[in-house]
Amino acid sequence: MIAAGAWGTALAIAFAARHQVTLWTRQIDLAQQMRETRENTHFLPGFPLPESLCIGSDFSSSVADAELLILATPLAGLRPTLRRLREAGQVRPLIWVCKGLEAQTALLPHQVVADELGDGVLCGALSGPSFAEEVAQGLPTAITLASGDAEFARRMAVELHSVRLRIYANDDLPGVEVGGAVKNVMAIATGICDGLGLGHNARAALMTRGLAEMARLGVALGGQPNTFMGLAGMGDLILTCTGDLSRNRRVGLGLAAGKTLAQILADLGHVAEGVSTAREVARLAAEQGIEMPITEAVDAILHRGLPAAEAVETLLSRDPKPEMQ
Repeated sequence: MIAAGAWGTALAIAFAARHQVTLWTRQIDLAQQMRETRENTHFLPGFPLPESLCIGSDFSSSVADAELLILATPLAGLRPTLRRLREAGQVRPLIWVCKGLEAQTALLPHQVVADELGDGVLCGALSGPSFAEEVAQGLPTAITLASGDAEFARRMAVELHSVRLRIYANDDLPGVEVGGAVKNVMAIATGICDGLGLGHNARAALMTRGLAEMARLGVALGGQPNTFMGLAGMGDLILTCTGDLSRNRRVGLGLAAGKTLAQILADLGHVAEGVSTAREVARLAAEQGIEMPITEAVDAILHRGLPAAEAVETLLSRDPKPEMQ
C-alpha cells in the first residue's frame, strides 16, 4: 500500500485481515509513530493497526516483494509515484484509488498510468461509495474494481473481496473513473445548496441533474451508460453529496457560509479532489462541446470568484428543456 493517508490506511487495515500488507509512507516520523502506537493518529485517528500490518518508510524495500501495488496517493501524487516505480524497476500489477482529472492535462488516472508505464502493465481503479473511517471500522461497504483487462479485474476483486468490503469487477475503466471524478464536483455543489438552505427538493434536483452531466461526459470519453447507474456512478454520488464525512461536501458548505477557499482547505487538513477537478472537467467539457452547467458553476465559484448565490440564480434562470436531453 503506497501512501498512508486516511484512505490508504483504511484499506491497509481492511486487506491485512487476509493478506500480508506493507503500508508505506514517505514521512519517516509518521512511520515511526505508527510502529510505536499502532495507530495513524495524524490521518486516521482512533483505528488500531493490525499487528500483522508492516509499516515501511524505505520505498524500495517496501515494494520489492509486492505481488500487487495499491497506490493511495492523491491524484497529484500519482504521476510522481509511477515515475519512481519505473525508475526503480518496480513496475508490476497495480491498482489506484485516487479520483479526478489531472491538473493541466485533464487526463484520467488510467491515461496517466499509460503515459508513464505504457499499455502493457496490468492495472485498474478501485472506486465507489466509501468513507475511509467506515472501511477502517469494518462497516459494510461495496465498491468497484475496474480494469481494461476484465480477467485482471475479476481476479483482483476475488482476492481483495471480504464479507465487510464487497468488491465488484467492472471492465469499464473510463466510465468508473469519470464517475469518481465528477461526483466530487457535484458534492461541492450539493454542499453549497444545503449551506444556502435551498431545501431537500433542490438537493434531489441537483444530484439528479448532476448524474446526467456525469453520464454525458463519461459516455463521450468511452464509458458505458450502465456504469453511471452503479456503484461508481450513482452510488458514489449519493454518498459524497449527502454524507457528512465528505470533504468535498464540506468545501461547498464552507463556500455557502462565506469562507474563502484557502480557509476551507486549511480547516480540512486533507485533499478535496473536487476543487482541482472542477476546473479540469469544465475545461474538458467545453473542448468536447458537452453541456455541464452545474460543473461550470462550481468552477466559477471556486476559481473565478463568482458568489455562490449568484451561481444558483444563474442555474435556476436557465430555459426549460426536455429532461432527457
